[in-house]
Amino acid sequence: MATQPRPASSQVIEPTRVSIPGQSFLMGSDSGQDNERPVHRVWVDSFLLAATQVTNREFAAFLEATGRTPPPSWDTPAFSNPEQPVVSVSWFEAAHYCEWLSSATGRCYRLPTEAEWECAARGGLEEKHFPWGDEPPQSRPEYEKRWKTGPEPVARGAPNSFGLYDVCENVHEWCSDWFQADYYSVSPEKNPLGPTTGARRSSRGGSWRHHIRISRSSARSSIPPEFQYADYGFRIACDTAS
Repeated sequence: MATQPRPASSQVIEPTRVSIPGQSFLMGSDSGQDNERPVHRVWVDSFLLAATQVTNREFAAFLEATGRTPPPSWDTPAFSNPEQPVVSVSWFEAAHYCEWLSSATGRCYRLPTEAEWECAARGGLEEKHFPWGDEPPQSRPEYEKRWKTGPEPVARGAPNSFGLYDVCENVHEWCSDWFQADYYSVSPEKNPLGPTTGARRSSRGGSWRHHIRISRSSARSSIPPEFQYADYGFRIACDTAS
């Protein structure tokens, strides 16, 4: 089935931004993987986070303005709906998108840190497994009918309590941090940024192609920053002072 073509546009498309208040929260999980331990209290300053994952429509404006090569899955029908999240973008491409959007708008766009992402995904629900509570993913409406061939168009379901759509699902989302499995044992208490170096970049959230397609809020993942996977996208953050 053909998808509607992406319209060419020289206009910058800014995301709808959701305000995440500065707060303290318990990061990690005692019931997850070893890299989610120890559970530790973290403070994150207030920031803005895009309500949705960056879409093909938004990314098309970036490609047109910069002349950069589209990601490998760009013309694949299962991934080319304008309202689907853009996929097969490397960490470097996500970072370049943030730099371009910052230059075009005068705001400070960037990838969120792991701590910011988890705080926002939890939506104020302390120590719950998922953005909605502890009920399993299979309890979500029409779970078995979803994500058959790729990610869904963004914002089709209900947002979490902070107003974020598709958080913990649809595609993995790049974070700014380098990944370190035991980082939580040395993480600072305020605004942790991750290790200073590494071989893999952190990512968060579930994936359309996993057996369990919705991740826990605390679940961590990582791949090398140059990889371009069809279930990897991103969501952008913005400093409140911007």
